[in-house]
Amino acid sequence: MSKTLNLIKANASNPKVWLVAGITVAGIIVVAETRRRRKKAMIIKREDFGAFMERFELIPFPQPPPPAAKLPLSGLTFAIKDIFDVKGHATGFGNPDWQRTHEVADKTAVVVTALLKNGAKCVGKTVMDELAFGITGENKHYGTPTNPNMPSNVPGGSSSGSAVAVAAELVDFALGTDTIGCVRVPASFCGVLGFRPSHGAVSTIGVLPNSQSLDAIAVEPRRGRHLVFADDLFQLSKVPKQKTVHVISKAVEKLSGYQLPKHVNFCLFIASNVPSLKGFCQHSTNLQNGISALQALSSAMVSLQRYEFKTNHEEWLKDVKPRLGPEVSRCVLAAINNTYENIKSLYKVRTEMRAAMQSLLKDDGILVIPTIADPPLKLKKGSSTEFHDRACALLSVASMSGCCQVSVPLGEHDGCPISVSFVTYHGADKFLLDTVLDMYASLQEQVSIASNSAPLPDLNGNMDASELLKEKGNAAFKGKQWNKAVNYYTEAIKLNGTNATYYNNRAAAYLELGCFQQAEEDCNKAISFDKKNVKAYLRRGTARDSLLCYKEALEDFKHALVLEPQNKVANLAEKRLRKLVS
Repeated sequence: MSKTLNLIKANASNPKVWLVAGITVAGIIVVAETRRRRKKAMIIKREDFGAFMERFELIPFPQPPPPAAKLPLSGLTFAIKDIFDVKGHATGFGNPDWQRTHEVADKTAVVVTALLKNGAKCVGKTVMDELAFGITGENKHYGTPTNPNMPSNVPGGSSSGSAVAVAAELVDFALGTDTIGCVRVPASFCGVLGFRPSHGAVSTIGVLPNSQSLDAIAVEPRRGRHLVFADDLFQLSKVPKQKTVHVISKAVEKLSGYQLPKHVNFCLFIASNVPSLKGFCQHSTNLQNGISALQALSSAMVSLQRYEFKTNHEEWLKDVKPRLGPEVSRCVLAAINNTYENIKSLYKVRTEMRAAMQSLLKDDGILVIPTIADPPLKLKKGSSTEFHDRACALLSVASMSGCCQVSVPLGEHDGCPISVSFVTYHGADKFLLDTVLDMYASLQEQVSIASNSAPLPDLNGNMDASELLKEKGNAAFKGKQWNKAVNYYTEAIKLNGTNATYYNNRAAAYLELGCFQQAEEDCNKAISFDKKNVKAYLRRGTARDSLLCYKEALEDFKHALVLEPQNKVANLAEKRLRKLVS
């Protein structure tokens, strides 16, 4: 375990150290490293991985004379995002025009001072997305910090430099801010631990706001714990559950104080418990239909961010007309040019969402979800609508509820960092961090085991028996007994694992159950055995569309039209997705 984690673990009951571990002023996060990665200097040519935009030293407060205890953060260094005020320095907000048009700060941000008082030394300000708009970490003015684990890919943002500084071992920890994922995303992409505390946990004095209702004091925990897996949200992730859900389940088996894990369809839960989401649902969809409730929550989050950003910064933007990168410029224009009706409904969603999370988790529950759906984008590729929608769908859970969330790295898959997130109710920050510290060693042990495990192969068997099972599955499907149909098709596949129809039929049942990832996998199998299976392309397209993979879904419906040009379902879906992708 790293020096920073050891320090926090050793002082978990110390309220001063807890303040440091959970330091968040409306979204201020500590990103602490989870393990040291040694990279040869020749791999990365840029000095300091491009993480810093300004280097300086803020000396910690003096150590108290003996016999007083040593300051808890003595000997640790940290960096801060270019959104925190430091006396004598102009806060840049990631943009040179902002820095040029604002005076130097006459005070240092409260949270930075708190760290200095506890013995840590600040060594500089880090690069960020301009105006804290963006989740890729790219900045056209100061350059994009280099992801130490994947130099050809983005580091994630907007707190990109802070995450890179930790991952590259330039500091022991760093401060960022998190509005709609601005710490959780770079933590995931850079393979470090990222913490988004409960909204409003610490003073915002000395921090520039993006959206104060989303920018992120803790209560003492109670004691047993139970994990709640959001099974439907793991369908958005392309990482095998063997490396995520299975790893966590096995890790807690060996620990005391944990109840048996529970499983929930999270989208259906919030659809039933956050009624105001209906106003943000697309007219063509129903809140009870799969992932649409989460899309509605994400839409409300983005609208709230844009509304508050416009309220905070519209006058400056119109007066200065700053130079902005293309992605940030698009977001800013959308925020400034939009008219916002029924603002009260945005805040009502937030209130209902917080109450729903409290109802789901009670006082000992921890929700387990993927941190982000996709691996880091390639540099200079730009973020697509699909990437943004899939990311925001997951990030909206904590942002709109104000709950605290920890992103925990779980090794790699296909060369990319994996992470999952633990989310608990507003105000239970210490309870959440204590849980992560308790689980950490066991998690890493299971990560090692999972990385060396292979999935079980399909089994082939008796053909006549498999056909009988298929017919039973068909009967169950017609009777709308979807789970029973899945079970019958599964038994048929065990006996004959090369029959495209069995996989295709099971995919149809999975779609009815809202198990879109399983449906996609079954359609992949069906197509591998029968390249002209129109139903398999249609069902895979439907599954991918539900998982917000618009481009892949579009290709499936196009392929279906090549095979069956008059297919009405494929034609309508192709037109809708082509418009969305463009």
